[in-house]
Amino acid sequence: FFHCSGEKRAKNVATYFAELYQLYYLNGLMAGALTKSGIVGYVAAVPIPEVIRHINAFALGVKEANPNAVVKVKWLPSKKWVAEEEAKEATEALIKEGADAIAFTEDTPSVVIAAEECYKKTGKRVYVFANYYPMLSYGPDVVLSGQLARWEVIYVDILSKIYSGYFNSTNLINVDYWWMLQEGAVELGCDFGAPINPKFVPLLKSTYVNHPTFGKISVYDLVMRRLEQMKDRFSFDPFTGPIYDQHGKLRIKAGERASRAQLWTMDWFVDNIVTPCPPIGF
Repeated sequence: FFHCSGEKRAKNVATYFAELYQLYYLNGLMAGALTKSGIVGYVAAVPIPEVIRHINAFALGVKEANPNAVVKVKWLPSKKWVAEEEAKEATEALIKEGADAIAFTEDTPSVVIAAEECYKKTGKRVYVFANYYPMLSYGPDVVLSGQLARWEVIYVDILSKIYSGYFNSTNLINVDYWWMLQEGAVELGCDFGAPINPKFVPLLKSTYVNHPTFGKISVYDLVMRRLEQMKDRFSFDPFTGPIYDQHGKLRIKAGERASRAQLWTMDWFVDNIVTPCPPIGF
């Protein structure tokens, strides 16, 4: 057995996951650079470390591109992965509160559809970022980028090792796939082969930020540079300190990177998120 997003293993049970926090960080760079209101939104389904980690990565990207922007989080009352009406209502609430860029963790395109409807009805464009699978077709006027999971990369590796006899029902207790950009298990984009909606590439190329490391740089070049760095995990990681939580506590020391254990058990928000971090659990 192979358990997706699991954490407990046995001799015949392994775990695997296509981890997306690097991509949420890249989405945050774009959201922070393009927000005019200084308010960026996030619609979140279930308060577990995986979602907290992704929200924090997104917020770190926002902060890197725009230190003055804040992130507001709307949690779905039902705490369900699929809750179309709640996701739509949360999106509309964030827009009313001034958010002009929104990411999300809810397993439908409801956030995208709500933003597209807002644009068609009012002319107000709120940028959104697709979640887990291609969503460009649901919001061609609002989807900027997103995160894509390439599960087949993991499955092919698992199945080939089972077929060869390398994996069997007695030796899986230490088998844990946690694959990211380096392994090709995830991809930046709102559609396969489209890391950024082509409609907005000129905007990102003509929008500049003053970056502490790269100086004046276009948002497009910043995103692509960070993307290439993260394909080699040793070059750059978004969770590199100093990182403070929203109460001013130093969580990751200067020059250090968050450990796997810290990322896997994350239960706090970074300091540019203005919504309180809820208790962990379904």
